[in-house]
Amino acid sequence: MGGHIILNFITTLILLFAIHLSTSIALDPCASNPDDSDLTVIPIYGKCSPFNPPKTDSSWPNTIINMASKDPARLNYLSTLVPQKSVSSAPIASGQPFNIGSYVVRVKIGSPGQLMFMVLDTSSDEAWVPCSGCTGCSATTFSPTTSTSYGSLGCSDPHCSQVRGLSCPETGTAFCSFNQTYAGSSFAATLVQDSLRLATDVIPNYSFGCVNAISGGSIPAQGLLGLGRGPLSLLSQSGSLYSGVFSYCLPSFKSYYFSGSLKLGPVGQPKSIRTTPLLRNPHRPSLYYVNLTGVSVGRVLVPLASELLAFNPNTGAGTIIDSGTVITRFVEPVYNAIRDEFRNQVKGTFSSLGAFDTCFIKTYETLAPTITLHFTGLDLTLPMENSLIHSSSGSLACLAMAAAPNNVNSVLNVIANLQQQNLRIMFDTVNNRVGIARELCN
Repeated sequence: MGGHIILNFITTLILLFAIHLSTSIALDPCASNPDDSDLTVIPIYGKCSPFNPPKTDSSWPNTIINMASKDPARLNYLSTLVPQKSVSSAPIASGQPFNIGSYVVRVKIGSPGQLMFMVLDTSSDEAWVPCSGCTGCSATTFSPTTSTSYGSLGCSDPHCSQVRGLSCPETGTAFCSFNQTYAGSSFAATLVQDSLRLATDVIPNYSFGCVNAISGGSIPAQGLLGLGRGPLSLLSQSGSLYSGVFSYCLPSFKSYYFSGSLKLGPVGQPKSIRTTPLLRNPHRPSLYYVNLTGVSVGRVLVPLASELLAFNPNTGAGTIIDSGTVITRFVEPVYNAIRDEFRNQVKGTFSSLGAFDTCFIKTYETLAPTITLHFTGLDLTLPMENSLIHSSSGSLACLAMAAAPNNVNSVLNVIANLQQQNLRIMFDTVNNRVGIARELCN
């Protein structure tokens, strides 16, 4: 009898342990589901990311302020994409677009797949990863020698002509190599091919940059996945697999334990979603332009000169939706007009905090008006958490927008990721439209 009791007790313990283990796995917000058709989108400094926030101050407001401080460098890059002789040209590395990465996705490269947390970037085309033996790279690298599907590309390959910074000889069959110097940093890569696994999809013979050396600067430690519209982008290289359609839902930076999703292809996209036309600039083919027609602060439509918002392919002027810029940036006259109307309605004393020049005592937050972005066929009223950011002490609230860098090419308005959080943003490059719908991404 005693033996049966002990045996039953041990069996019960094993069963309870198994239930606890399965529950722990099921509740693990960072566990990837191999049967999930969506890719997880993770804030770069969230719990599920392998990257750590700056050690100087890991409070979320200060981390976001630090991230936003790098926006001008990215805006400068986006604004310098002037007309080129060959519109199919897309750089493997151009410096500033890699200066910051706000969100990462789990990607597997090679056979068998090697896990990399790659930065999601809608304004870049190429994918690139640091490879083993890379000088100046992080500890996590892709190992070509352990992949059975890896292959290098020669200078005669068509994809090789679609990148800049070539170090290929004029004749011969050398590897397709690149050398670039930018902002005091240098980046050397070789164009290669291998399998790219995204959730349950595998794209064979995917062309990407295999980084051999980095010197200086800050670029995504485990690489970048380009979701732009150019010839080396995911949409272009995946052929008919995704029908030119993808969407993402970006979780709030404050959602430390949670993540959003990236949906590739038309299946599973929202059935009813408001859309605005997607515009194409042949001189900046990678960027997702939309037609911003106006901005309202509260019930006031801010008076703005039409030429400050107009789409102009020749100058690059207009408005883009970008996943890599942290806070929305308007050209200076547009931002000043929005800011002044916002201040007029809030009233009180204002101060600056980092990139934010319109901060006020939090007790006045109930007076803060909503911001509405008017696009052709679509009005987007931003939730308050998408238009305000708070100081680390919580005593101040700031308008989470700023002016674009004031330089000769400052003609671009950028709708950034802080304003996109908890929204489903859908890009349909075949039907030339962008859809926006409210969704809790966490």
